[in-house]
Amino acid sequence: MLSDDLLTLLRAWWRRGREKGVMLPHGWLFPGQNPTNPLTARQLGRVFHDAKEAADIDKRVSLHTLRHCFATHLLEQKVDIRVIQVLLGRSKLDTTARYSHVASTTLRSVKSPLEQLNQGPLPPA
Repeated sequence: MLSDDLLTLLRAWWRRGREKGVMLPHGWLFPGQNPTNPLTARQLGRVFHDAKEAADIDKRVSLHTLRHCFATHLLEQKVDIRVIQVLLGRSKLDTTARYSHVASTTLRSVKSPLEQLNQGPLPPA
């Protein structure tokens, strides 16, 4: 699922980190304060909230919001809910369906199965 553009960006990030000595050989892509350890969830949360403030975003959002957005965008692209379930690492489909809301544009685009029937011309009245 990693796009070519993101892979290019991550490789540049890795090279730059290695040049600066921040990343150790065979180390973490996102090292923590101690480069022998990975970035912790708490550190990531702080970075997220700092970026939110720097972007002047006033809405109440969290890292979990990104998960919801990811699922919603996939649903809008008509990706099967079972595929989304696997991508999110969920074991139960109802858990995925519960917190992944469907955009109204997606709901409006759903066609009734009756519209799919190949009905001939209507008989004369």
